[in-house]
Amino acid sequence: MDRPFNNKAWFLVLPVLLLVAFSAVIPLMTVVNYSVQDTFGNNEFFWAGTDWFTQTLHSQRFWDALWRNLAFSLIILAIEVPLGILIALNMPKKGLGVPVCLVLMALPLLIPWNVVGTIWQVFGRGDIGLLGHTLEAMGINYNYVQSARDAWITVIVMDVWHWTSLVVLLCYAGLVSIPDAYYQAARIDGASRLSVFRYIQLPKMKRVLLIAVLLRFMDSFMIYTEPFVVTGGGPGNSTTFLSIDLVKMAVGQFDLGPAAAMSLIYFLIILLLSWVFYTVMTIGDAAATSAPKGE
Repeated sequence: MDRPFNNKAWFLVLPVLLLVAFSAVIPLMTVVNYSVQDTFGNNEFFWAGTDWFTQTLHSQRFWDALWRNLAFSLIILAIEVPLGILIALNMPKKGLGVPVCLVLMALPLLIPWNVVGTIWQVFGRGDIGLLGHTLEAMGINYNYVQSARDAWITVIVMDVWHWTSLVVLLCYAGLVSIPDAYYQAARIDGASRLSVFRYIQLPKMKRVLLIAVLLRFMDSFMIYTEPFVVTGGGPGNSTTFLSIDLVKMAVGQFDLGPAAAMSLIYFLIILLLSWVFYTVMTIGDAAATSAPKGE
């Protein structure tokens, strides 16, 4: 016999739904409204249809910023995920070193984004910054204000310093959940460290790695504060990502219609790419689950 369904449970979720509607849905509807209209001030709007979307998709400025975003996100994932796994594997599992390492890993995550940008802006300066002054003393020509290469290196290293800890903590949580019996059985079988990682540790980290990759991709693809504080999108447009270009268009140029259309396209790209990442990373688990087991 089917169990009775209690509809009263929805009242527990209702406050969250109202909060999401107020903080997300209503602003989204406002953006949609601006994306299909044009205004010349005095709160007068004129129907524009899909003109702003067509203009955005045919804009070289938009595509250049999009490719910069994609390149930055791929570089960040290629560095932070393996580095986070490596650090988590070498962190102590017992003793006094555990809380010390956890606190050290959590410290960069507690620093506000604008403060991180300010730290690295000063840190990389050749006159007063430790990094910039040291590199100049070593004879290395480093100037993130004038060189696009140095600006990219600075932004990438800054993001790695700031967010690798998130990957480390997630991977560490997956590692400490592995029972000691697994390692004891591996030692009895004479398994190498690589085999232990491949057949014991990596499968246990798959779920947390999925979360880590999705979080880091979405956050790196939406990065704004840190590179804006450090480089302002320069030199030239070399570090002008979609988020920075969007703010320049909406706030600097006050082109609300094109900015709204661009923000919606930006939003849909993030949803699509996140779905692709999730599908690719879970397809292996689905195939393994559905595969018939041997006799």
